[in-house]
Amino acid sequence: MAKTHKGLSGLEILKRFVFITIGSILMGVALELFLVPNSIIDGGIAGVSIMLSELTTLPLGVYLFIVNVPFLILGYKQIGKTFAISTLYGIMIMSITTALLHHVDAFTEEKLLAVLFGGLILGAGVGLTIRFGGSLDGVEIVSILISKKLRMPVGQIIMIFNVVIFIVAGFVFEWNSAMYSMFTYYIAIKLIDIVVEGLDESKSVTIISSEYEEISQAIIDRLGRTTTFIQARGGYSKENTQMIYCVVSRLELAKLKAIVQSIDESAFIAIEHVSDVMGGGFSKGSIH
Repeated sequence: MAKTHKGLSGLEILKRFVFITIGSILMGVALELFLVPNSIIDGGIAGVSIMLSELTTLPLGVYLFIVNVPFLILGYKQIGKTFAISTLYGIMIMSITTALLHHVDAFTEEKLLAVLFGGLILGAGVGLTIRFGGSLDGVEIVSILISKKLRMPVGQIIMIFNVVIFIVAGFVFEWNSAMYSMFTYYIAIKLIDIVVEGLDESKSVTIISSEYEEISQAIIDRLGRTTTFIQARGGYSKENTQMIYCVVSRLELAKLKAIVQSIDESAFIAIEHVSDVMGGGFSKGSIH
């Protein structure tokens, strides 16, 4: 199959836009059928748009588009053409969805249910969009630009933006709505992590032991995972040794530790979270 100049095939591009479409529609559904009718807002530009829609006569979909686009244009050179196009497309679909659902009755008027289901659907939608190379919020883009100027973490800048937005929401709606909104945002963030990274998280493991050859072979034989030796030198002992590096699924972690400790009880094991794993024949679902 022919590849694009970025190395993506036509099928991969289609897959990307299908899932961004689904993600954008889900966010529109969460906003119009759960959150907005119950005076609950999201963080970022969506939150700003909801408040502007409440204070004026224009529908939410209009603000979602016109407030996001300037940030997208501003960050075009920083985020790249592919990401910009994917993000613009997602914002358009989300805006159209909210416009079509604007006069549809809310699914529930119970705020707790709106928080739970609205947050879950919102998180699933945003997570799908991010996972397939797009974004639905201009705050992320402007936060990247500010981060480069002020040398602050992007996540910290986004958090500051959202704290301000939720405080303003307390004045626009009421403080109960602002607090409900914070819980919705928390639920959405957690689900975004699950959608982007998957339920079965990967872990990278670094092992230091004098029995590195035997441990490495045991991991290969009993877990079916490949290992890599990294040349190292002890800071205290000044002796040369080999570190073992491998990536396993979360469900395999306990078995790996048992294998290592059965060979060398004093082995040093360092475990870190891995956001994503690609290539090398790695399969999250395989447990031997």
